[in-house]
Amino acid sequence: MHRFIIPTMTCGGCARSVTKALQGVDPDARIETDPPAREVRVESAHGPEAFVAALAEAGFPTSP
Repeated sequence: MHRFIIPTMTCGGCARSVTKALQGVDPDARIETDPPAREVRVESAHGPEAFVAALAEAGFPTSP
C-alpha cells in the first residue's frame, strides 16, 4: 500500500479529482482518500512513481 500526503486536497471535490487521476494509472487500484488529513492510500501492484507523476499532472503534487 502506498500512502501520499497531498497538501492541496482539502475537500470532497479534490478527493474525487485525486481518485480519478490515480485510477488513470490503475483502474483496479483500491483508493482511500481522507481530505481532512490530506492523505490518500492506494493499494496497487504499480509502483508509487507512476501515482506521484499522475497526481502532479492533475495539480495535486505530493509532499514527502
